[in-house]
Amino acid sequence: MADAQLIVIYTDGSALGNPGPGGYGIVLAFKNQYKEVSQGYRYTTNNRMELLAIIVALEMLKVSDRDVIIYSDSKYVIDSVTKGWVFGWVKKGFKGKKNPDLWKRFLKIYPKNKVRFQWVKGHANIPGNERCDVLAVASANEEETHLVDEGYEAARSLDG
Repeated sequence: MADAQLIVIYTDGSALGNPGPGGYGIVLAFKNQYKEVSQGYRYTTNNRMELLAIIVALEMLKVSDRDVIIYSDSKYVIDSVTKGWVFGWVKKGFKGKKNPDLWKRFLKIYPKNKVRFQWVKGHANIPGNERCDVLAVASANEEETHLVDEGYEAARSLDG
């Protein structure tokens, strides 16, 4: 995947209190283009923000059938995809699994490109990852721009 058409994406998610206010950060690089995106939510979890960052990054791509590498510090997301767990969850209707709303959204966008995941250690001075962490935490702290994580809050109200 060392070609000039490679799309490089860094993502990170954060939840203050987990659950609590959360946010995600994305850094996307392609050729000479560079874009940062972030968003905060009033009540969510870290895993949801990690997964949502990847979903939003993939949804931002206006091309298909491209080589994409996603750098993330989320073992939850990376292992779920690379070890094939999520595909088994589909067959079982996500019974007993968390975040089915986001996983279904992920599975709609994931096949459009040739996505490879690369785990990176969080807080290890990897510039793209560090920048995403800053974006995610800042978004989690910006109450005035928070959205409602409807999937999480709806599931939470059913649970309790």
